[in-house]
Amino acid sequence: MSSRLPSLGPRGEGWVVAQLVLFALIGATGLVALTGRPAGPSPLAGPSPMAGLAGAGAIVAGGLVVLRAAWDLRASLSPFPRPLAGAELVEDGAFRRVRHPIYSGILLAGAGWALVSGSLVTLALVGLLAILFDAKSRREEAWLGAAFPGYEAYRARTKRFIPGVY
Repeated sequence: MSSRLPSLGPRGEGWVVAQLVLFALIGATGLVALTGRPAGPSPLAGPSPMAGLAGAGAIVAGGLVVLRAAWDLRASLSPFPRPLAGAELVEDGAFRRVRHPIYSGILLAGAGWALVSGSLVTLALVGLLAILFDAKSRREEAWLGAAFPGYEAYRARTKRFIPGVY
C-alpha cells in the first residue's frame, strides 16, 4: 500500500508538529472561552449544564481510550507515524476495535473540551484535527503496510476511528 501523502520528515515529524499546534489552539481557544465569556449560556453548550457534564464525560472517556491504547502498544508507542524499528503489529486490546484508538480518544476528548468550554471555534479546530488525523493515519498505514505483512488483513477487518462505522 502506498500513499501520496508526504512523509514530512523521516519519521513523520511534520505531522506531529502540526498536531501539536492544533492541540495548543484547541486548549487555548477553549480556555479563552471559559475565562473570557460573560456569565450566561454559551453558544454551544446552551442553557443546560448537561452539555458541560457530557463534555467532561467525553474528556474522561477519551483519556481512558488513549491510556488503554498506549498500554496496548507499550514498547511500540511513538508519536511519529513511521513505526519504530523492531515494533510489533498490535491487533488486540483497543486496537481490536479501531486501527487508531489514540487518535479516536484524542478527538473524543477534544470534542468534550469544546462542549465544556462552549466554544464553536474549539469545535471547529477539533474538526481540523480530525482531518489532520485522517491524513496522518493514511500516511502511517502506508508505512505499517510496508513494515508488517499482516497489516492489510487487519486493515480490511478493522475500522479506522469509529468501531463499525469509520
